[in-house]
Amino acid sequence: MKTSSPNRQALTSATAVLIYLSIFKLPVHVFTNAFASYGYFRDEFYYIACSDHLDFGYVDHPPLSIALLALSRSLMGDSLVALRFLPAVAGALTVFITGLMVKEFGGGRFAVLLAAVTVIVAPAYLGINNYYSMNSFDILFWALSLYILILILKTENQKLWMLFGLIAGIAFQNKISILFLGFGLVVALLLTSKRRYLLSKWFWIGGLIAITLVVPNILWQVEYDWPTLEFTRRAQQFKVASISPLEFFLGQVLQMNPFSFPIWCAGLYYFLFSRDGNRYRTLGLIYVVVFTFLAVQNAKVYYLTPIYAVLFASGAVLFQRFIERHKWNWMKPTSLTLLVVSALVIAPLALPVLPVENFIRYSKTLGVQPPTEERHHFGELPQHYADMFGWEEMVATVAKVYQSLSPEDQAKCGIYAQNYGEAGAIDFFGKRYNLPKATSGHNNYYLWGPREYTGEIMIILGGRLEDHEIGFEEVKQVAVTKCNYCMPYENNLPIFIAGKLKAPIKEIWPRTRDYI
Repeated sequence: MKTSSPNRQALTSATAVLIYLSIFKLPVHVFTNAFASYGYFRDEFYYIACSDHLDFGYVDHPPLSIALLALSRSLMGDSLVALRFLPAVAGALTVFITGLMVKEFGGGRFAVLLAAVTVIVAPAYLGINNYYSMNSFDILFWALSLYILILILKTENQKLWMLFGLIAGIAFQNKISILFLGFGLVVALLLTSKRRYLLSKWFWIGGLIAITLVVPNILWQVEYDWPTLEFTRRAQQFKVASISPLEFFLGQVLQMNPFSFPIWCAGLYYFLFSRDGNRYRTLGLIYVVVFTFLAVQNAKVYYLTPIYAVLFASGAVLFQRFIERHKWNWMKPTSLTLLVVSALVIAPLALPVLPVENFIRYSKTLGVQPPTEERHHFGELPQHYADMFGWEEMVATVAKVYQSLSPEDQAKCGIYAQNYGEAGAIDFFGKRYNLPKATSGHNNYYLWGPREYTGEIMIILGGRLEDHEIGFEEVKQVAVTKCNYCMPYENNLPIFIAGKLKAPIKEIWPRTRDYI
């Protein structure tokens, strides 16, 4: 008995519980993608296309996530499960890092369990970790950065700024939104006694490390005349839906799970007002600064999601201490049960676990819709689901048009699409139909140019007849795409055959640029 007791304690320790829950996060996404009847997400086609054009930058994102995707595809292929495996791993690691934060704050097994479960059931994390994008890695890099900040604030070990700079530099190469964290950190330090860190040589060495890692992308931006700045400006002006600060706040509550609100609210209280959290006040101020900046800038709701891991961690510690101080042990299973039950109710809104018709009925019954973050009209499905439908059918329709051409015309025919989702889908599914690669003026497709096409004959997906007649002498509509659940602006798309371009394609190409 004495020899087995330590083994049992190890298997039920806080660390063991954290490992179990981190591992549990993986099959949630693997099985969802293995059995769901939903398809590839619009942006995934674009990322796949980008991974076929490795570079030091792209119009709308830095290169790291694309390099990881290229590696993933070379090892595991392009199935949904394979494509979305790394985001699921990033989600599992985020759970683990959150648990490590809890332990640094002095939390025990229940606090670790509560914080890990809160991360797992957050609808935003469920959705983001379930498809390929830079956002899953962004959440992980924020968690890592905040964990290092916790260690710096706790130990006063200034040399850790070098590690912080390393993580921040790598994070920038994944998504530039890490700059929000950097901005919040500098302002928060200036507002507290920790401003002395700004005089540490290690702080500036860490900054130099981060800047060094960013240089390749900056040089790429210079080479292409800062396309990301134009993309950001135009997206904010024409694409992002306008919401009030109150709507931004309510979006935080909804995307993090309403039943998690007391936990992250307690976490913010712990940093800003509690005696025990005084040394970590900088972390609370970072949240306040970044929240205020994003709310005022009319940012998308999900831009703030990477910061919540640290609030879940501190909030779980405060909850544990509150429960143990009042000896209200009944609150432990009750709080966990509420989180799990709420997750089961909300999960279909973030994970495609229900057949589409069942989901439509279910969402109408709940009467809950995700916040609208872009200026589009919507159909029966929210955008994150609608953008998983209609792509292969669209490509099949384009293929019929292409196959109707003579072999001579096919040999010189190009395909032009209005956006990167359409172009990416043609590139991905077009292999099955022997279609040529697509072109588009949208984001990085513009930089890849008109390929080898001369414009003598083109299949054009979408747009208006009168607009195409400006550039071509001959244009006729030959088909229309159909899809049941896709975004409305992707349904009933006209397909044109155009011929005899009025000017050399390289002269006309600059007019197609659409960074948004």
